[in-house]
Amino acid sequence: MDCCRAPMPRFVSCIPSVYRGDLGPSSRTQAGIESRVTIETTSAEQYDPRNDPALHYDFAAIQNKWLPRWDEMQPFKTDLEGDKRPRKYVLDMFPYPSGDLHMGHAEAYALGDVIARYWRQQGFNVLHPIGWDSFGLPAENAAIKRGLDPRQWTYDNIEQQKRSMRRYAASFDWDRVLHTSDPEYYKWNQWLFLQMYKKGLAYRKASWVNWDPVDQTVLANEQVLPDGTSERSGAVVVKKKLTQWYFKITDYADRLLDDLNQLEGSWPSKVLSMQRNWIGRSIGADVDFVVEGRDKPVTVFTTRPDTLFGATFMVVAPDSDLAIELAAESTPEVQEAFKTYLTAVQKSTETERQSTDRPKTGVFLERYAINPVNGERMPIWAADYVLADYGTGAVMAVPAHDQRDLDFARAFDLPIRMVVDVTAPATGAIPIITDEMLDDPNFGSYDPAVTGEALAGDGRLMNSGPLNGLSKVNAIKKAIEILQQQGAGRPAKNYRLRDWLISRQRYWGTPIPIIHGENGEEIPVPEDQLPVLLPPSDGLDLKPRGSSPLGAAEDWVNVTNPLDGTPALRDADTMDTFVDSSWYFLRFLNPHDSEKAFDPKDVDKWAPVDQYVGGVTHAILHLLYARFITKVLFDLGLVSFTEPFSALLNQGMVLMDGSAMSKSKGNIVQLSDQLDEHGVDAVRLTMAFAGPPEDDIDWADVSPAGSSKFLARAWRLAGDVTSKPEVNWREGDIALRRVTHRFLAEAPGLIEAFKFNVVVARIMELVNVTRKAVDKGPGGADPAVREAVETIALGLSLFAPYTAEDMWERLGYPATISSYGWRGADPALLTEESVTAVVQVDGKVRDRLEVPPTIAGSDLEALARASAAVQRAIGDREIVNVVVREPRVVSIATKPGA
Repeated sequence: MDCCRAPMPRFVSCIPSVYRGDLGPSSRTQAGIESRVTIETTSAEQYDPRNDPALHYDFAAIQNKWLPRWDEMQPFKTDLEGDKRPRKYVLDMFPYPSGDLHMGHAEAYALGDVIARYWRQQGFNVLHPIGWDSFGLPAENAAIKRGLDPRQWTYDNIEQQKRSMRRYAASFDWDRVLHTSDPEYYKWNQWLFLQMYKKGLAYRKASWVNWDPVDQTVLANEQVLPDGTSERSGAVVVKKKLTQWYFKITDYADRLLDDLNQLEGSWPSKVLSMQRNWIGRSIGADVDFVVEGRDKPVTVFTTRPDTLFGATFMVVAPDSDLAIELAAESTPEVQEAFKTYLTAVQKSTETERQSTDRPKTGVFLERYAINPVNGERMPIWAADYVLADYGTGAVMAVPAHDQRDLDFARAFDLPIRMVVDVTAPATGAIPIITDEMLDDPNFGSYDPAVTGEALAGDGRLMNSGPLNGLSKVNAIKKAIEILQQQGAGRPAKNYRLRDWLISRQRYWGTPIPIIHGENGEEIPVPEDQLPVLLPPSDGLDLKPRGSSPLGAAEDWVNVTNPLDGTPALRDADTMDTFVDSSWYFLRFLNPHDSEKAFDPKDVDKWAPVDQYVGGVTHAILHLLYARFITKVLFDLGLVSFTEPFSALLNQGMVLMDGSAMSKSKGNIVQLSDQLDEHGVDAVRLTMAFAGPPEDDIDWADVSPAGSSKFLARAWRLAGDVTSKPEVNWREGDIALRRVTHRFLAEAPGLIEAFKFNVVVARIMELVNVTRKAVDKGPGGADPAVREAVETIALGLSLFAPYTAEDMWERLGYPATISSYGWRGADPALLTEESVTAVVQVDGKVRDRLEVPPTIAGSDLEALARASAAVQRAIGDREIVNVVVREPRVVSIATKPGA
């Protein structure tokens, strides 16, 4: 319809579409057009086109317009059955409902959404779900502080986040929402626990555990920070002996380590290294030491069995069962000294105990072990630099070649014997150190007993009987052979990884489905009685007190033994919330299925996850546990793959003024305020444009206001287009079409390489070029302008969906733009017909030549020399050098003629 002929309300102008866009004087002057505006009005008020809502970019109005339409249309609902397109599963790490969305969420969900929307454009049926990781300590502690039921606090926050998430326009399938605190979800946590219990992978034992004195609960090793504090409360973690539930993740240590090779190139190398280091596989030998007065030998793992002849004492961790046993069978004086020492050790963090700077402390247990290779008596000491959960909690000390052992030996005047000649080369048959050299008074210049510096090099063995003269590799092999012949040792592997401690002494979590009989027997809850529901929190004191609040829920905890009808007790602990998130990606496939945790046939179609997006803070905990559970499910025959996430993208942090945002620093930036001020699209575009996804973003250094202005420029271009959707693009301006098709060709590769900021920069370039095309010649009527603006809208739909959708409608297309595919580039438009070659004479540009892009260097030089302008510039001067960089530059250097 011609708007100039249509009836119009008062104060609404009929503006020729050529004027649409930036209607400031400069744009009209550039276009060479005198502004002519027809106004229907009854007043003398001058019309200002900048106030016309049809021409003004109002992000709030656009958001309010499209959000309810999308809610009605459900454009991202995933058809698991009937859709025959190839499939992609894109998953963002789901949020914890601690409050409203924050700036970190804004970055993570903007980046994940780019990927999901991109794959839809590429013709894939994309599964992109969302849920909430809603059990756990933060919700429970917040509820206690406010005097609320954790359910109320949690689900109120979920609703708040859900509203914000919808506003943020991430392309989620809202029919697949799950909450891990729903009984419909945690029923399957309990089912998974029972499957592992049947396989011997879930077990209960008494041991020293990490204890958070503030949250009053145990922590897995992975939840203790390097400085010895709790990742949750910040309290210094102490050791406490408790009976707890574990998952036997160590049974999968080799597979967890070796299968990382499958992920090379698709996971960040930093994450792979962190996982490898945490698993920490060491190759060596288990050596059996006979302890005087003890029937059973003590087994020690060592990576250097070749140094056994240099072992002069044994050290045991004071908080190990072995140390407690050995001290208990010693003298009363030793028992008292050990008890005092153990109390002091339990107040130290593991980081402090492992520090090389601390003075070495210990207690002699007045017990002796026998060195199996030479029969020497080795005194046994308890010392805090040995940890109870490394191997058996005992080490053979070789002080000449280990710095901590050396420091301890020097502190307590224990023997130090060199057995590795570190001055000898790894090849060659004869050690450099001879008996004569050992008698030399200057030998002490590198004797560890004198220098205080352990000799940690490889070299060749000495003072080691049958191992003398052997290199490290051969000596290790020979030492293991000797141990095996004597029945005193064998090859072995050890791991830094420890079994996953899953029980927690808190209320807000998945109840452990075990009943304890009067005689201590463990009775699994029958599967048809799942879920074991959490009781109401009414009447329960949820404050941390060292034992689970569920133990006080008498009607809940007191049950009948299903085997014999005798009184029994439910297990009162709840599961670590990392159990919830270890398999949630499978539940998204069938989140409302009440008969099974997931449908294997849907798993075969959709899993593993094609692209996982989340913070590097989960590089060890969550990812390691999810990998472990996936391998367990594979062994149970429930999934056909062994790695849950085929590709991983880690985003950086959002900082303010160089620091992490925190209330204490006063540098919090509220996401809701940014959305209100600049709009959703501007925030999303800013997150994508700020830099590579893995880099941190300092909000002080970016400009959401600038993003908003750019989006307004792009949006106005859609109003400038006057050609119809069915116009023939090939009739448009060739130069603009080349820019458009370069973008179409480059953008997919850039997206798949996660170079989102470069894609945004290319869109900005295309907007600028298109703006110039609109402001000259045929303007918005040029078919190339329509093609460019449609391409801009398609590109922006990945980053700024509201703006892109509104542009798409203004361009004459029905919603939604997300259902339109990416357009392929025309190869003919990717090759330039000619390029401009610059010819310089003595550094000054003298001519510009239009030449074929494939021109040979000799031909380009000939053309340059033939140029009249170049010949005038050279005159009677002598050419001394010509540099040709075909097809762009010819540089001629001259000197005065003779």
